[in-house]
Amino acid sequence: MPQKVSAGLLMYRICQGRLEVFLAHPGGPYFRHRNSDTWSIPKGEVEPEESLLEAAVREFQEEVGIEPKGPFLPLSWIRQKGGKIVHAWAFAGEWDGSKPLKSAPFLLEVPLGSGQYRSYPEMDRASFFTIPRAKLLLKFAQHPFLERLETRLRETGELGPGAASA
Repeated sequence: MPQKVSAGLLMYRICQGRLEVFLAHPGGPYFRHRNSDTWSIPKGEVEPEESLLEAAVREFQEEVGIEPKGPFLPLSWIRQKGGKIVHAWAFAGEWDGSKPLKSAPFLLEVPLGSGQYRSYPEMDRASFFTIPRAKLLLKFAQHPFLERLETRLRETGELGPGAASA
């Protein structure tokens, strides 16, 4: 069985001297009451003939309805618990949290085996979080993306040595 490969984007902002990252919560009935180790960077599977970055941009737009603008900082890749490889890039951006999230729908058979399908948004909510709060919510396997982003921003000077990630 071929290994699944996904690509995604981690949007960030510096707000009052603190680094904040944009995370999304998966839609559907299975995640409704889960928060810890559940949120994710917007990401999805790479289509044939599509570059990893093209897939990351497309998936971000489909999952949260925001058109990402570069430059994009490469954050390398991680392997999630189920074996899926996720490649990620970061970019600086904003989102107006007062506006509804625009997420592509998916169909799910509920209850399983019933033949009845319901539509759910891929992501049902999203928000900016400080790094400590993000570490409580983000899938544990994706935590290296946060650390790599902090390192890159300190290297480029966008996040100064005294700037807080907390």
